[in-house]
Amino acid sequence: MTINPSQTIIEARRREFGAFLRSRREKLMPADVGLPEGFRRRTPGLRREEVALLAGVGTTWYTWLEQGRDVRASAEVLSALADALRLDPAERRHLFTLSDRPSADLPLHGPEDVPGALQRMLVSLAGQPAYVLGRRWDVLAWNAAAVALFGDYGLLEGDARNSVHRVFTDPAHRKLLVDWESVAANSLAMFRADSARYAGDPDFERLIATLTRASPEFRAWWPRQDVLRPLAGHKRLRHPEGGMMTFEYTALAVMDRPDMKLVVYTPLDEDGTSVRLKELLRRHSAT
Repeated sequence: MTINPSQTIIEARRREFGAFLRSRREKLMPADVGLPEGFRRRTPGLRREEVALLAGVGTTWYTWLEQGRDVRASAEVLSALADALRLDPAERRHLFTLSDRPSADLPLHGPEDVPGALQRMLVSLAGQPAYVLGRRWDVLAWNAAAVALFGDYGLLEGDARNSVHRVFTDPAHRKLLVDWESVAANSLAMFRADSARYAGDPDFERLIATLTRASPEFRAWWPRQDVLRPLAGHKRLRHPEGGMMTFEYTALAVMDRPDMKLVVYTPLDEDGTSVRLKELLRRHSAT
């Protein structure tokens, strides 16, 4: 008898999916989800019928899921199960991964905090300009090298500290970017891709409306619906003090903050950038 490796993997994943559902169900008590305690329970946690009720699915069908049967849950049902089982973001992603569905992380709202470890990493990157972007591409933290290269973010408030807003509305920043048009177009396409799951969010909608009014290029390009994955590349800058410099930039995802990224600029030998940056940083540290 020939064993199909792909089928074996699928079956193993179904079993793991069912075991994960069962483990989360057994961690919850009725009081955790607003249900009455009822009669004495012979096993820990919620009953299958209680989870099915909370998720709006049939008890038999939910039982099949826990048993690893050949049934497929839609993304909507997976979200309902995640809500019913009170899964945290990591558990929710795990549930979707085991079901071979795209992750459905819930959009985040409210203030964003930069972890202390990431703050310390920024400081340690003394020879590389770097900053942290939040979910709306607001600059949340930065290092001294970023201040020397891009200006003091601490002097900017509100939308002025948003990187998309700065690219399209700040004349000094536009002058700094040698290849402004391609940088702006790519930034806009990456921002659209990142903002997709926040469609309709008031903070995003207000920023987009502001940029539409303020920038003819943004107004012309936004309706094109162009999207790009976050990418690394080279960026040429004409700095008023440091002169012409070329950097390789990389955006790194922050694992426990899905909508946060660390952007690092590494000086290249091209245009004598490494030497120019060191001199620029020396002058700024002396002031």
